[in-house]
Amino acid sequence: MASRIGRRKFLATLGSAAAASILCTQPPSAQQTRPVIGILGRSTAEEYAFLIAAFRKGLIEAGYVESQNVTIEYRWADDQGDRLEAMASELVKKQVSVIFTSGGALPALGAGAATSTIPIVFASGTDPVASGLVSSISRPSGNVTGVSFLAPEVVSKQISILRELIPNAKVIGLPVNPDNPDIDALLRDAQEASRTLGFHLVLAQVRSADDFDSAFASFVRQRANAVLVGFDRLFLAGRHQLIVLAARHGLPAIFEQRESALAGGLISYGPSATESYRQAGSYVARILKGAKPADLPVMLPTKYELVINLRTARAFGLEVPPSNDFPWGLRFVG
Repeated sequence: MASRIGRRKFLATLGSAAAASILCTQPPSAQQTRPVIGILGRSTAEEYAFLIAAFRKGLIEAGYVESQNVTIEYRWADDQGDRLEAMASELVKKQVSVIFTSGGALPALGAGAATSTIPIVFASGTDPVASGLVSSISRPSGNVTGVSFLAPEVVSKQISILRELIPNAKVIGLPVNPDNPDIDALLRDAQEASRTLGFHLVLAQVRSADDFDSAFASFVRQRANAVLVGFDRLFLAGRHQLIVLAARHGLPAIFEQRESALAGGLISYGPSATESYRQAGSYVARILKGAKPADLPVMLPTKYELVINLRTARAFGLEVPPSNDFPWGLRFVG
C-alpha cells in the first residue's frame, strides 16, 4: 500500500513538473491574454484628456475596459514631433495589438514608419489621403485606417452663422497657421464663402500661441468686425487665450470646436471631435476582435454641433435669433 501511494505521488509530481515546463516554454504572446493598445499622441495627456476619455468610451461600448480586459500603453510627445517615431518603435517592441494615434497626421506617419504590420488607427483633422496616411477613404489598404474630422465645407456655414448673428459685419479676420497641411483648402473655402456673402477677409499668420496677440492687433487695424477661428490643434490648445483676446478687442469669434464655446467663446460650429474619438475607439475594438484595417473605410464626420454661449453674446451686445432660425442643430450654454 505504501509503495502504491509513493508511486502516485511520484506520478503526480512528474505530471505537475511537465505541465509547468510546457507553460514556461510558451512564447510571451501565448501567455498574454489581455490585449495591449498603444496610444501615441503628439501633444500632452492633459491637453487631450477629454478626447481620450471619448476614445475609452468607444472601447467600453464594445466591451473593452482599461485595466480589466485591455491594457493601454501611453506615449505623449509633448509637442516634440521628432520624438514620435522613436516612441512608436517603443510600442512596436512591446508588441502592442494596435496603435492609436492622436494629434494629426504626424503621429500616424511616425507609427507607419515604425511598423507595416501592427494595425494603426488615427484620429486626425487633416486630409488622410493628401497626408499620405491612406491611399483611399473607402479602401485604405495596408495596416492604417481611422477617423478624419476634416470638413472644410463647414467654413461656409460658419460665415453664414456670423452673418445671422452680426448682420452689419463686413470684415472677417482669419488666423491661419501656414504649417497646417490643409491650409489651402481652408483658404479656398473661406474666400469663396466670403465673396458669396459679401464679406472681406483679412488674414494673419500664426505659427504658435506667441503670435495670437499680434494677429488680433492686425485684425483691429484692418477694421475686422468678427474673427473666424478654423480647425487647427494650435487653436484648440490655445482656446482660452483666443477667447480672452476676442473679448479684449471687442471682436466676436466663431470657433470650430464646441470646447471653445463651452470655455467662453461666443459660438462654435463644426464636427464633434469627441464623437470622432469615440468612433476611433470603436474601430480599435473591432480590430481587437479580428477586423483588418484595410477592410475598415476611413470614417468621416457624421455629427455636427452648433453651440452659442449666451453670456458671451450678452457681453458683446448681440441678439441671438430663435433656435428655429438656424438650419443646424443648436445648443445654448451660459
